[in-house]
Order: sequence, then C-alpha cells, then structure tokens
Amino acid sequence: MCAVHPSTRRSRPTVARSSSTRPTSRDVAQAAGVSQAAVSLVLGDKWRGRVSETTAERVREAARTLGYRPNLAARNLRLGSTRTVLLVVPALTTEFFAGVYTGAARVAARHGFGVVLYPSPEGVGPARDPFASAEAALDGVIASSMAADALTAIRGDQLPLVMLDSDPHGSLGAATVNLDIADGVRQVAEHLLALGHRHVLHLAADIPSWTFRARARELADRLAAVPGTRLRTATAPITIDDARAATETALTAPGPRPTAVVCDDDKLAAGAYKALRRLGLRVPDDISVTGLDDLALATALDPELTTVRLDAELFGERGMEALLAVLDGRAPAGGDIPVQLVVRGSTGPARDA
Repeated sequence: MCAVHPSTRRSRPTVARSSSTRPTSRDVAQAAGVSQAAVSLVLGDKWRGRVSETTAERVREAARTLGYRPNLAARNLRLGSTRTVLLVVPALTTEFFAGVYTGAARVAARHGFGVVLYPSPEGVGPARDPFASAEAALDGVIASSMAADALTAIRGDQLPLVMLDSDPHGSLGAATVNLDIADGVRQVAEHLLALGHRHVLHLAADIPSWTFRARARELADRLAAVPGTRLRTATAPITIDDARAATETALTAPGPRPTAVVCDDDKLAAGAYKALRRLGLRVPDDISVTGLDDLALATALDPELTTVRLDAELFGERGMEALLAVLDGRAPAGGDIPVQLVVRGSTGPARDA
C-alpha cells in the first residue's frame, strides 16, 4: 500500500470535524467562528435580536458548506416534542379524506412536522390506541367530527385538538375548521327552486354527525321559506347499494313523486341514479339529482352530476394551520371555507313546472 504524504492531508479542507462522519453543530460553530449556542439560535430561527445578521449568515453558510442537518430526534427529545400530528378521519374509502391528508401534510412539512393518518374503524365509533401513549407520542390531533368517538380511546381529547366539520358552539377542540356546508346546501336549494322544483326528496347520510344535521336543517329551512314546497327525507349509509335501495323505496311509496333528489354525498347520488334507471326514470328529464363533494365520480356519471365542490386539500391545510396556531399559543384564522355549486347535466326544469 502506498503511503500518503503529510502534505497531501494538509491540502484537504481545514474545517474541523468531529470524529463522526456526520457534521455536528460543533463543526458548524468552529467553521463559522461562533459558539454552539449561536448555531442553535440561528438554525432554530430564534436569532433575531440576539445574533447579528452577518453572524447568522455566516452560520448558515457554514452549515450549507458542511452539509449539516439538525438531529431532529435529539432536538425533539430535548423540547419534549415529537413534531408529529395525528389526523383522525372516518375512513379512507373516499378521495375526500385523501385530499384532507394531502393538504394537512403539505403544511406540516413546511413546519417540520409529520402527519400520521388514522382511520376510525367502520367509519365511526371507538378505535384502539395506535400508540402506547398518544400523549407521549403526539403533539396534537386533527379530527373529523364523524370520527370523534375515536378520540377518547386514543386519548386525543387530552391533546391540543382541532376539529373539522364540527359544531363551533359545542366542539371538543381548541379550534374548529369548517367548510361552509350551509351555504353549499343553500346554493343547491336556490338552484332547484329557480328550475321550478317544489317537491324534493332529501337522500340523507345515515351518520349521526353535525355536518349532516347542518345539511338537513339548511335544506328544510330554505324550502320552507318558499310557499308550496314539500320535502321528504330518506336515509342511507354512504354506499351506492344502500342509496339505491333507499331511493327505490322512497320513490315507490304512495303519493306524488318528487321532481328532485338532493343527496348528501356524491356516492349517494350514484345510488340514486341506479334506482332511477331501474324505475324507468330519466335524469334530469323526469327527475333532477344533486350531490355534494364533487368527487371524480361526479363526472363519471351520465349525465354528469350537479354537485357542490368542497376543496378537501384546502380543508386539510386550514386544519393544520389552525393546529400550529394552537401549539404556538396564537388564535387560529376564523371564517368558514367557501364552497361552490357546479352545475352539470343532472339538473333541469321540473317536469310539472
């Protein structure tokens, strides 16, 4: 083996390194000519008023040159924080909650947090604790009201909590973030009333949740304000087959047939479509149908579904921003997230208008 001449060693970078192959904060401090405390302040973004701008830039440049990355695990252990958030949702069977996760994770990543997604079994009801101690493993929780029963089992109600789709006057959480569901239902009702519909079937989700109670209440109030309107309600779990069965039963019951079906969810609307075909009825010539969510399914139906677009990713972003505000001791931003009626081919003038 050839010997390496000492002068060759001295030609390498003179920045001091610890014995570890991974650069440390001590290496950064030596390269920048500052203390390790100054490095911690600068890289923790707490330097303002304590370290000069010139020194801060020198520390950042040394960290970049050395390829230094903070040891987040050690930092979090010192701070008593895991920088991990639990997102509790009813289920992963729709793209809506995938969008909520995407938005929440995007904001979390910008702030050095990770998001663990946890679906409540069977959509609603108690869930097992996914951690030995949720309080020890998590910094906070974001939860849909439809999965609220899972919170006690995982002790999420004892952590900083933001509720999604939850009654702002009776929420378990330190903050609530809501889509403007009431306005979405109002837009649906006004659209159908303008088309001459006065007899409406509400195909409601059979889920005991604030968001679905709010939809039913708003629809009833809007229709009741117009003389000559009638509202019937049928309930079904959010599956296509259950929605089909419930719609068939409602439309074959004695009495005048509704001219429009207002569905709490696009999946329910798909089931209503199947029922109408089996009954020999055409959409929208014989009966109009609306949904709510604007899932990809809405444009796969024929005719394409008139529905209310909910921005799931923005919903997740706002939920995470609210939780970060709670963790920082700040007041979260207020105001519901706007929603938009998207009019497509499934609605038309009432046949008896």
